[in-house]
Amino acid sequence: MKAGCSSIAALGATCAMGRFGLINALAQSTGYRALVCIFLYGGNNGNQTLVPMDARYNDYATVRGNLAIAQNALLPIATATAGPFGLHPSLTEIQQLYNSGAAAIVANVGTLIQPTTRAQYQTLNVPLPDCLYSHYDQQAQNQSAIGSALNANTGWGGRIADLVQPTGAAFPVGMSVAGNVLYLDGKTAAPATIIPGASLTVSGSIGTAGANARDAAMQQLLGFDSGLTLVQAANGVMQNGLTMNQSLNAAFAGAPPMSTTFPNTDLGAQLQQIAQIIQVRATLGVTNQIFFASLGGFDTHVDELNQQGGSLTELSQAVNAFYDATAELGVANVVTTFTQSDFSRTLQPNTKGGSDHAWGNHQIVIGGAVKGGNLYGTFPTLALSGPDDAIDRGVWIPTTSIDQYAATLASWFGLNSTNLQAVFANLKNFSAQNLGFV
Repeated sequence: MKAGCSSIAALGATCAMGRFGLINALAQSTGYRALVCIFLYGGNNGNQTLVPMDARYNDYATVRGNLAIAQNALLPIATATAGPFGLHPSLTEIQQLYNSGAAAIVANVGTLIQPTTRAQYQTLNVPLPDCLYSHYDQQAQNQSAIGSALNANTGWGGRIADLVQPTGAAFPVGMSVAGNVLYLDGKTAAPATIIPGASLTVSGSIGTAGANARDAAMQQLLGFDSGLTLVQAANGVMQNGLTMNQSLNAAFAGAPPMSTTFPNTDLGAQLQQIAQIIQVRATLGVTNQIFFASLGGFDTHVDELNQQGGSLTELSQAVNAFYDATAELGVANVVTTFTQSDFSRTLQPNTKGGSDHAWGNHQIVIGGAVKGGNLYGTFPTLALSGPDDAIDRGVWIPTTSIDQYAATLASWFGLNSTNLQAVFANLKNFSAQNLGFV
Protein backbone atom coordinates (compact mmCIF):
# COMPACT_ATOMS: atom_id res chain seq x y z
CA MET A 1 0.00 0.00 0.00
CA LYS A 2 1.21 3.52 -0.80
CA ALA A 3 1.31 5.38 2.50
CA GLY A 4 -0.60 8.63 2.77
CA CYS A 5 -2.70 8.10 -0.35
CA SER A 6 -6.39 7.39 -0.61
CA SER A 7 -9.37 7.59 -2.83
CA ILE A 8 -12.90 8.47 -1.81
CA ALA A 9 -14.73 6.66 -4.56
CA ALA A 10 -18.28 7.49 -3.50
CA LEU A 11 -20.14 9.33 -0.82
CA GLY A 12 -23.34 7.65 0.23
CA ALA A 13 -23.38 5.54 -2.92
CA THR A 14 -25.66 2.95 -1.35
CA CYS A 15 -28.03 5.49 0.16
CA ALA A 16 -31.35 6.55 -1.28
CA MET A 17 -30.74 9.12 -4.04
CA GLY A 18 -32.68 11.82 -2.22
CA ARG A 19 -30.42 11.76 0.81
CA PHE A 20 -27.21 13.67 0.08
CA GLY A 21 -26.89 16.11 2.95
CA LEU A 22 -25.07 15.54 6.19
CA ILE A 23 -27.73 16.33 8.75
CA ASN A 24 -27.29 16.49 12.48
CA ALA A 25 -29.99 14.53 14.30
CA LEU A 26 -28.40 14.74 17.72
CA ALA A 27 -24.89 15.81 18.65
CA GLN A 28 -23.49 14.06 21.71
CA SER A 29 -20.21 15.03 23.35
CA THR A 30 -17.92 12.34 24.76
CA GLY A 31 -14.60 13.46 23.29
CA TYR A 32 -13.13 11.70 20.26
CA ARG A 33 -14.02 8.04 19.95
CA ALA A 34 -13.89 5.60 17.06
CA LEU A 35 -15.48 2.23 16.36
CA VAL A 36 -13.82 -0.08 13.84
CA CYS A 37 -15.88 -3.02 12.56
CA ILE A 38 -14.02 -5.88 10.88
CA PHE A 39 -16.56 -8.07 9.12
CA LEU A 40 -15.44 -11.66 8.47
CA TYR A 41 -17.36 -12.60 5.33
CA GLY A 42 -18.46 -16.16 4.76
CA GLY A 43 -19.10 -17.24 8.34
CA ASN A 44 -16.02 -17.64 10.53
CA ASN A 45 -16.10 -20.94 12.43
CA GLY A 46 -16.24 -19.88 16.07
CA ASN A 47 -15.99 -23.51 17.15
CA GLN A 48 -12.41 -23.51 15.86
CA THR A 49 -11.67 -19.94 16.95
CA LEU A 50 -12.34 -20.59 20.65
CA VAL A 51 -12.08 -24.09 22.13
CA PRO A 52 -12.48 -25.12 25.81
CA MET A 53 -9.38 -26.75 27.28
CA ASP A 54 -10.95 -28.45 30.30
CA ALA A 55 -13.15 -31.58 30.22
CA ARG A 56 -15.29 -29.95 27.52
CA TYR A 57 -12.43 -30.36 25.05
CA ASN A 58 -13.41 -34.02 24.75
CA ASP A 59 -16.94 -33.00 23.75
CA TYR A 60 -15.46 -30.77 21.05
CA ALA A 61 -12.94 -33.33 19.79
CA THR A 62 -15.45 -36.18 19.69
CA VAL A 63 -17.77 -34.29 17.35
CA ARG A 64 -15.09 -32.56 15.26
CA GLY A 65 -13.24 -35.80 14.57
CA ASN A 66 -10.30 -35.30 12.19
CA LEU A 67 -11.04 -31.56 12.01
CA ALA A 68 -10.41 -31.07 15.73
CA ILE A 69 -7.43 -28.89 16.58
CA ALA A 70 -5.02 -30.78 18.81
CA GLN A 71 -5.26 -29.55 22.38
CA ASN A 72 -1.52 -28.90 22.63
CA ALA A 73 -1.68 -26.71 19.50
CA LEU A 74 -4.27 -24.32 20.96
CA LEU A 75 -3.12 -20.96 22.35
CA PRO A 76 -4.19 -20.96 26.03
CA ILE A 77 -6.13 -18.10 27.58
CA ALA A 78 -7.74 -17.82 31.00
CA THR A 79 -11.17 -16.49 31.96
CA ALA A 80 -12.52 -15.32 35.27
CA THR A 81 -15.48 -17.68 35.48
CA ALA A 82 -15.84 -19.75 32.28
CA GLY A 83 -12.77 -21.96 32.64
CA PRO A 84 -9.66 -22.26 30.46
CA PHE A 85 -9.89 -21.89 26.69
CA GLY A 86 -7.58 -22.05 23.72
CA LEU A 87 -7.55 -19.79 20.70
CA HIS A 88 -6.96 -21.05 17.18
CA PRO A 89 -3.21 -21.54 16.60
CA SER A 90 -3.25 -18.76 13.97
CA LEU A 91 -4.31 -16.11 16.51
CA THR A 92 -0.89 -15.62 18.13
CA GLU A 93 -1.06 -11.82 18.20
CA ILE A 94 -4.64 -11.78 19.45
CA GLN A 95 -3.65 -14.17 22.24
CA GLN A 96 -0.97 -11.64 23.26
CA LEU A 97 -3.48 -8.80 23.18
CA TYR A 98 -5.93 -10.87 25.23
CA ASN A 99 -3.31 -11.81 27.83
CA SER A 100 -2.21 -8.17 28.10
CA GLY A 101 -5.79 -7.06 28.79
CA ALA A 102 -6.36 -5.33 25.45
CA ALA A 103 -8.75 -7.93 23.98
CA ALA A 104 -11.84 -9.80 25.11
CA ILE A 105 -14.07 -12.53 23.69
CA VAL A 106 -17.87 -12.27 23.56
CA ALA A 107 -19.37 -15.76 23.34
CA ASN A 108 -22.24 -17.04 21.22
CA VAL A 109 -23.44 -13.80 19.63
CA GLY A 110 -26.05 -13.88 16.90
CA THR A 111 -29.20 -12.49 15.36
CA LEU A 112 -32.24 -12.76 17.65
CA ILE A 113 -35.58 -11.06 18.03
CA GLN A 114 -35.91 -12.11 21.67
CA PRO A 115 -34.31 -14.74 23.95
CA THR A 116 -34.87 -18.15 22.37
CA THR A 117 -34.61 -21.72 23.66
CA ARG A 118 -34.19 -24.95 21.72
CA ALA A 119 -37.78 -25.95 22.47
CA GLN A 120 -39.13 -22.60 21.29
CA TYR A 121 -37.06 -22.78 18.12
CA GLN A 122 -38.14 -26.29 17.25
CA THR A 123 -41.82 -25.60 17.86
CA LEU A 124 -41.67 -22.19 16.17
CA ASN A 125 -43.08 -20.73 19.34
CA VAL A 126 -41.01 -17.55 19.17
CA PRO A 127 -40.37 -14.89 16.49
CA LEU A 128 -37.15 -15.66 14.63
CA PRO A 129 -34.92 -13.68 12.28
CA ASP A 130 -35.73 -14.30 8.63
CA CYS A 131 -33.75 -16.76 6.53
CA LEU A 132 -31.37 -18.11 9.15
CA TYR A 133 -28.23 -19.73 7.68
CA SER A 134 -28.38 -17.56 4.53
CA HIS A 135 -25.20 -15.56 3.84
CA TYR A 136 -26.96 -12.52 2.39
CA ASP A 137 -29.67 -12.34 5.01
CA GLN A 138 -27.41 -12.91 7.99
CA GLN A 139 -24.83 -10.42 6.75
CA ALA A 140 -27.59 -7.84 6.41
CA GLN A 141 -29.08 -8.66 9.80
CA ASN A 142 -25.73 -8.50 11.60
CA GLN A 143 -24.89 -5.19 9.94
CA SER A 144 -28.34 -3.71 10.54
CA ALA A 145 -29.50 -5.33 13.82
CA ILE A 146 -32.84 -5.71 12.05
CA GLY A 147 -34.38 -9.17 11.91
CA SER A 148 -35.34 -9.07 8.23
CA ALA A 149 -32.97 -8.29 5.37
CA LEU A 150 -35.95 -7.02 3.36
CA ASN A 151 -36.56 -4.33 5.99
CA ALA A 152 -32.89 -3.52 6.56
CA ASN A 153 -32.25 -0.30 4.65
CA THR A 154 -30.02 1.20 7.35
CA GLY A 155 -27.15 -0.23 9.35
CA TRP A 156 -26.63 0.13 13.08
CA GLY A 157 -23.40 2.02 12.45
CA GLY A 158 -25.27 4.38 10.16
CA ARG A 159 -28.04 4.94 12.67
CA ILE A 160 -25.43 5.86 15.28
CA ALA A 161 -23.90 8.25 12.75
CA ASP A 162 -27.35 9.86 12.33
CA LEU A 163 -27.17 10.87 16.00
CA VAL A 164 -23.64 12.23 16.10
CA GLN A 165 -22.97 13.71 12.63
CA PRO A 166 -22.42 17.47 13.07
CA THR A 167 -24.39 19.72 10.73
CA GLY A 168 -22.32 20.85 7.77
CA ALA A 169 -19.32 18.68 8.62
CA ALA A 170 -16.81 18.35 5.79
CA PHE A 171 -16.30 14.66 6.50
CA PRO A 172 -18.88 12.06 7.45
CA VAL A 173 -18.77 10.00 10.63
CA GLY A 174 -18.98 6.75 8.68
CA MET A 175 -16.15 5.59 6.40
CA SER A 176 -15.73 2.22 4.72
CA VAL A 177 -12.42 0.92 3.38
CA ALA A 178 -14.15 -2.22 2.06
CA GLY A 179 -16.69 -0.98 -0.46
CA ASN A 180 -20.26 0.16 -0.03
CA VAL A 181 -21.88 -1.57 2.93
CA LEU A 182 -25.23 -1.59 4.68
CA TYR A 183 -23.57 -1.22 8.09
CA LEU A 184 -22.79 2.49 7.56
CA ASP A 185 -26.02 3.55 5.81
CA GLY A 186 -28.01 5.93 7.99
CA LYS A 187 -31.38 7.57 7.57
CA THR A 188 -29.74 10.96 7.15
CA ALA A 189 -25.97 10.55 7.50
CA ALA A 190 -24.23 9.43 4.30
CA PRO A 191 -20.98 7.45 4.58
CA ALA A 192 -17.87 7.68 2.42
CA THR A 193 -16.29 4.74 0.64
CA ILE A 194 -12.51 4.91 0.54
CA ILE A 195 -10.19 2.82 -1.61
CA PRO A 196 -6.95 2.22 0.33
CA GLY A 197 -3.85 3.19 -1.59
CA ALA A 198 -5.61 4.59 -4.67
CA SER A 199 -5.71 8.17 -5.86
CA LEU A 200 -8.91 9.69 -7.23
CA THR A 201 -7.50 12.09 -9.80
CA VAL A 202 -9.00 12.53 -13.22
CA SER A 203 -5.81 11.38 -14.98
CA GLY A 204 -2.09 11.94 -14.89
CA SER A 205 0.20 13.21 -12.13
CA ILE A 206 -1.24 15.57 -9.54
CA GLY A 207 -0.18 19.17 -10.18
CA THR A 208 0.88 18.79 -13.83
CA ALA A 209 -0.61 21.07 -16.49
CA GLY A 210 -2.47 18.17 -18.10
CA ALA A 211 -3.93 16.95 -14.84
CA ASN A 212 -4.99 20.48 -13.87
CA ALA A 213 -6.72 20.95 -17.23
CA ARG A 214 -8.55 17.66 -16.92
CA ASP A 215 -9.58 18.50 -13.35
CA ALA A 216 -10.94 21.88 -14.48
CA ALA A 217 -12.92 20.18 -17.25
CA MET A 218 -14.35 17.69 -14.77
CA GLN A 219 -15.37 20.50 -12.41
CA GLN A 220 -17.11 22.27 -15.30
CA LEU A 221 -19.00 19.12 -16.23
CA LEU A 222 -20.06 18.49 -12.64
CA GLY A 223 -21.28 22.09 -12.34
CA PHE A 224 -23.43 21.95 -15.48
CA ASP A 225 -27.15 22.04 -14.71
CA SER A 226 -28.70 19.32 -16.85
CA GLY A 227 -32.14 19.79 -15.36
CA LEU A 228 -32.30 16.08 -14.57
CA THR A 229 -32.69 15.34 -10.87
CA LEU A 230 -30.94 11.97 -10.99
CA VAL A 231 -27.96 13.34 -12.94
CA GLN A 232 -27.64 16.35 -10.66
CA ALA A 233 -27.75 14.13 -7.59
CA ALA A 234 -25.06 11.85 -9.01
CA ASN A 235 -22.93 14.87 -9.88
CA GLY A 236 -23.29 16.08 -6.31
CA VAL A 237 -22.04 12.77 -4.97
CA MET A 238 -19.06 12.85 -7.34
CA GLN A 239 -18.26 16.44 -6.44
CA ASN A 240 -18.36 15.66 -2.74
CA GLY A 241 -16.06 12.71 -3.31
CA LEU A 242 -13.53 14.78 -5.25
CA THR A 243 -13.56 17.59 -2.69
CA MET A 244 -13.18 15.22 0.25
CA ASN A 245 -10.42 13.30 -1.51
CA GLN A 246 -8.43 16.48 -2.08
CA SER A 247 -8.80 17.49 1.57
CA LEU A 248 -7.87 14.01 2.78
CA ASN A 249 -4.75 13.76 0.62
CA ALA A 250 -3.72 17.26 1.71
CA ALA A 251 -4.12 16.23 5.35
CA PHE A 252 -2.00 13.11 4.75
CA ALA A 253 0.70 15.18 3.08
CA GLY A 254 1.10 17.25 6.24
CA ALA A 255 1.23 14.28 8.63
CA PRO A 256 4.47 12.62 9.72
CA PRO A 257 4.86 8.97 8.72
CA MET A 258 3.90 6.39 11.33
CA SER A 259 6.57 4.00 12.53
CA THR A 260 4.16 1.06 12.89
CA THR A 261 4.66 -1.54 10.17
CA PHE A 262 1.51 -3.11 8.77
CA PRO A 263 1.45 -6.53 7.09
CA ASN A 264 1.35 -6.51 3.31
CA THR A 265 -2.15 -7.97 3.14
CA ASP A 266 -5.56 -6.71 2.09
CA LEU A 267 -6.75 -6.27 5.68
CA GLY A 268 -3.39 -4.78 6.62
CA ALA A 269 -3.86 -2.12 3.93
CA GLN A 270 -7.41 -1.40 5.08
CA LEU A 271 -6.43 -0.95 8.72
CA GLN A 272 -3.38 1.12 7.80
CA GLN A 273 -5.66 3.46 5.87
CA ILE A 274 -7.97 3.75 8.88
CA ALA A 275 -5.00 4.52 11.14
CA GLN A 276 -3.88 7.26 8.75
CA ILE A 277 -7.34 8.81 8.76
CA ILE A 278 -7.44 8.72 12.56
CA GLN A 279 -4.00 10.37 12.62
CA VAL A 280 -5.31 13.43 10.72
CA ARG A 281 -8.67 13.61 12.48
CA ALA A 282 -7.97 17.09 13.89
CA THR A 283 -7.06 18.45 10.45
CA LEU A 284 -10.25 16.97 9.05
CA GLY A 285 -12.29 18.43 11.90
CA VAL A 286 -13.98 15.17 12.88
CA THR A 287 -15.08 14.47 16.46
CA ASN A 288 -16.26 10.84 16.17
CA GLN A 289 -15.69 8.16 13.56
CA ILE A 290 -17.13 4.77 12.63
CA PHE A 291 -15.13 2.61 10.24
CA PHE A 292 -15.84 -0.59 8.33
CA ALA A 293 -13.20 -3.06 7.13
CA SER A 294 -13.60 -6.63 5.98
CA LEU A 295 -11.87 -9.93 5.36
CA GLY A 296 -13.22 -12.80 3.27
CA GLY A 297 -12.41 -16.47 2.94
CA PHE A 298 -14.50 -17.86 5.81
CA ASP A 299 -17.07 -19.87 3.82
CA THR A 300 -15.21 -23.08 4.62
CA HIS A 301 -17.39 -25.91 3.34
CA VAL A 302 -14.18 -27.61 2.19
CA ASP A 303 -10.52 -27.67 3.37
CA GLU A 304 -11.48 -25.73 6.51
CA LEU A 305 -8.27 -26.32 8.44
CA ASN A 306 -6.12 -24.61 5.81
CA GLN A 307 -8.59 -21.95 4.68
CA GLN A 308 -9.57 -20.69 8.10
CA GLY A 309 -6.01 -20.83 9.39
CA GLY A 310 -4.75 -18.52 6.67
CA SER A 311 -7.58 -16.03 7.10
CA LEU A 312 -7.20 -15.93 10.89
CA THR A 313 -3.46 -15.32 10.52
CA GLU A 314 -4.23 -12.30 8.34
CA LEU A 315 -6.78 -11.07 10.89
CA SER A 316 -4.46 -11.51 13.88
CA GLN A 317 -1.45 -9.80 12.31
CA ALA A 318 -3.42 -6.87 10.91
CA VAL A 319 -5.35 -6.25 14.13
CA ASN A 320 -2.15 -6.33 16.15
CA ALA A 321 -0.49 -3.78 13.85
CA PHE A 322 -3.57 -1.56 14.05
CA TYR A 323 -3.58 -1.68 17.85
CA ASP A 324 0.12 -0.78 17.85
CA ALA A 325 -0.65 2.15 15.54
CA THR A 326 -3.38 3.45 17.84
CA ALA A 327 -0.92 3.24 20.73
CA GLU A 328 1.67 5.14 18.68
CA LEU A 329 -0.92 7.83 17.93
CA GLY A 330 -1.97 8.01 21.58
CA VAL A 331 -5.55 6.94 20.86
CA ALA A 332 -5.58 3.29 21.96
CA ASN A 333 -8.06 4.09 24.74
CA VAL A 334 -10.52 5.81 22.40
CA VAL A 335 -10.50 3.37 19.47
CA THR A 336 -12.35 0.06 19.83
CA THR A 337 -12.10 -2.63 17.15
CA PHE A 338 -14.53 -5.55 16.97
CA THR A 339 -15.39 -8.46 14.72
CA GLN A 340 -18.67 -9.55 13.16
CA SER A 341 -19.46 -12.37 10.75
CA ASP A 342 -22.43 -13.90 8.92
CA PHE A 343 -22.73 -16.74 11.44
CA SER A 344 -20.60 -19.54 12.84
CA ARG A 345 -20.38 -23.02 11.35
CA THR A 346 -21.61 -26.40 12.48
CA LEU A 347 -19.63 -28.20 15.16
CA GLN A 348 -20.31 -31.40 13.24
CA PRO A 349 -18.16 -31.52 10.08
CA ASN A 350 -19.54 -32.30 6.65
CA THR A 351 -18.05 -34.97 4.37
CA LYS A 352 -15.80 -32.55 2.46
CA GLY A 353 -13.38 -31.52 5.18
CA GLY A 354 -15.37 -28.47 6.17
CA SER A 355 -18.38 -27.26 8.15
CA ASP A 356 -21.71 -25.81 7.14
CA HIS A 357 -23.72 -22.70 7.98
CA ALA A 358 -24.77 -22.29 11.60
CA TRP A 359 -25.86 -19.45 13.92
CA GLY A 360 -24.35 -18.16 17.20
CA ASN A 361 -20.68 -17.17 16.99
CA HIS A 362 -17.82 -15.87 19.14
CA GLN A 363 -16.55 -12.34 18.53
CA ILE A 364 -13.33 -10.53 19.44
CA VAL A 365 -13.11 -6.96 20.79
CA ILE A 366 -9.79 -5.09 20.93
CA GLY A 367 -8.75 -1.72 22.34
CA GLY A 368 -7.32 0.14 25.30
CA ALA A 369 -10.78 0.72 26.76
CA VAL A 370 -11.72 -2.97 26.54
CA LYS A 371 -11.99 -4.82 29.85
CA GLY A 372 -9.84 -7.52 28.35
CA GLY A 373 -8.47 -10.85 29.42
CA ASN A 374 -11.94 -12.27 29.92
CA LEU A 375 -14.87 -13.96 28.20
CA TYR A 376 -18.30 -12.31 28.21
CA GLY A 377 -21.64 -13.93 27.55
CA THR A 378 -22.45 -17.63 27.85
CA PHE A 379 -20.42 -20.32 26.11
CA PRO A 380 -22.70 -23.01 24.59
CA THR A 381 -22.92 -26.63 25.65
CA LEU A 382 -20.94 -28.56 23.02
CA ALA A 383 -23.37 -31.42 22.52
CA LEU A 384 -25.27 -32.46 19.43
CA SER A 385 -29.00 -32.20 20.20
CA GLY A 386 -28.02 -30.54 23.48
CA PRO A 387 -29.77 -27.57 25.09
CA ASP A 388 -28.14 -25.00 22.78
CA ASP A 389 -28.29 -26.96 19.50
CA ALA A 390 -30.96 -25.75 17.08
CA ILE A 391 -30.85 -28.48 14.43
CA ASP A 392 -28.82 -31.35 15.96
CA ARG A 393 -25.55 -30.57 14.17
CA GLY A 394 -23.96 -28.20 16.63
CA VAL A 395 -25.80 -25.06 15.51
CA TRP A 396 -25.76 -22.87 18.59
CA ILE A 397 -28.81 -20.77 19.37
CA PRO A 398 -27.29 -17.41 20.37
CA THR A 399 -27.27 -16.57 24.06
CA THR A 400 -26.23 -12.98 23.30
CA SER A 401 -28.07 -10.99 20.63
CA ILE A 402 -26.42 -8.71 18.09
CA ASP A 403 -28.46 -5.91 19.72
CA GLN A 404 -26.78 -6.49 23.09
CA TYR A 405 -23.32 -6.76 21.54
CA ALA A 406 -23.72 -3.65 19.39
CA ALA A 407 -25.49 -1.62 22.09
CA THR A 408 -22.57 -2.20 24.46
CA LEU A 409 -20.24 -0.73 21.83
CA ALA A 410 -22.66 2.11 21.07
CA SER A 411 -22.97 2.96 24.76
CA TRP A 412 -19.19 3.27 25.03
CA PHE A 413 -19.28 5.43 21.88
CA GLY A 414 -21.55 7.86 23.72
CA LEU A 415 -25.19 6.97 23.12
CA ASN A 416 -27.52 7.27 26.09
CA SER A 417 -30.24 4.79 27.00
CA THR A 418 -32.97 6.56 25.03
CA ASN A 419 -30.92 6.64 21.86
CA LEU A 420 -29.86 3.02 22.26
CA GLN A 421 -33.51 2.01 22.22
CA ALA A 422 -34.04 4.07 19.06
CA VAL A 423 -31.06 2.51 17.25
CA PHE A 424 -31.70 -1.08 18.38
CA ALA A 425 -35.38 -1.92 18.09
CA ASN A 426 -35.08 -5.36 19.71
CA LEU A 427 -32.87 -4.31 22.62
CA LYS A 428 -35.89 -3.89 24.87
CA ASN A 429 -36.51 -7.63 24.64
CA PHE A 430 -33.29 -8.48 26.52
CA SER A 431 -32.69 -7.91 30.21
CA ALA A 432 -28.91 -7.32 29.94
CA GLN A 433 -28.50 -4.33 27.67
CA ASN A 434 -24.84 -3.64 28.42
CA LEU A 435 -22.49 -6.63 28.54
CA GLY A 436 -19.74 -4.65 30.27
CA PHE A 437 -16.81 -5.63 28.06
CA VAL A 438 -15.92 -2.02 27.30
